[in-house]
Amino acid sequence: MTSEKLTVPAVALGTWAWGDSGEAGEGYFGSRLTEYGLREVVDKAQSNGFTLWDTAAVYGMGRSETVLARALKSYDRGEYQLSTKFTPQIAGDGDDPVADMLEQSLDRLGTDYVDLYWIHNPADVARWTPLLIPLLESGRIRHVGVSNHNLAEIALADRILGEAGFRVEAVQNHYSLLYRGSERAGILDHCREHDVRFFSYMVLEQGALTGRYSPANPLPAGSSRAAVYNRILPQLQALTDRMTAIGADRGASAADVATAWALAKGTTPIIGVTKAAHLDGLVRAHGIELAGEEIAELEALADAAGVDTRGSWEHAM
Repeated sequence: MTSEKLTVPAVALGTWAWGDSGEAGEGYFGSRLTEYGLREVVDKAQSNGFTLWDTAAVYGMGRSETVLARALKSYDRGEYQLSTKFTPQIAGDGDDPVADMLEQSLDRLGTDYVDLYWIHNPADVARWTPLLIPLLESGRIRHVGVSNHNLAEIALADRILGEAGFRVEAVQNHYSLLYRGSERAGILDHCREHDVRFFSYMVLEQGALTGRYSPANPLPAGSSRAAVYNRILPQLQALTDRMTAIGADRGASAADVATAWALAKGTTPIIGVTKAAHLDGLVRAHGIELAGEEIAELEALADAAGVDTRGSWEHAM
């Protein structure tokens, strides 16, 4: 049977950008990060109770996991939780590709277990899910989640694990003011009804919902996210202006409001952090209670923007 129930902080910390090397064209975000700077991020996060770190083998093809392990090395393993992922699209052709990818992740992370292990994309639920069972039984992974899965795929994965006395305890999908596919497909309701934690990623749409960027001040040229978002910034202006105004009333930023919205919807946002100052925003967001009419207004403005920010790796929910 499963170990104790999955318990996590209100906000998880994303390290997708930690896989960037900082060289132009080498990474999704074009981030220039230093070991010292990331250690500062970790220290501030840990002292504020943000102790769940989300990474993946595919982020920088292992670089994110390696960098994260170095940044956490002064902490005892029991002081933080690690969340990483098996990505079917890069699976090897050995006898047990899931165990192989996990071992490589454990090696890079410098640990002998992962608190939360995800099937990253639903390439073949019936094929990959059973391979998690021996890893749960051995304690190499403590809890299982599925990412980018639709309702039928979540139910199938849960049924397969259930036959061995385990269950899908978490779902991680792209979910933001601009992209509410999981809500419309009934996945949020399913998670509430079955006591499954829903993790929302891309809550800030890679910076497009932080209020920092506008047609006059676009995202950094040459980054993959600039290619996706810069052309839609004009359509987002009314929404980000309103988020900025709502934040200003509370001494907070538009980004804090986006995170507070995801919290108000009952989700656990995964927020990418690359600077210690980002943690101040998470503390503020955690303290913001949005009124029902504010949530409705933001969602109406987001719908009116008429954009589709579904990632190239996602299928429709």
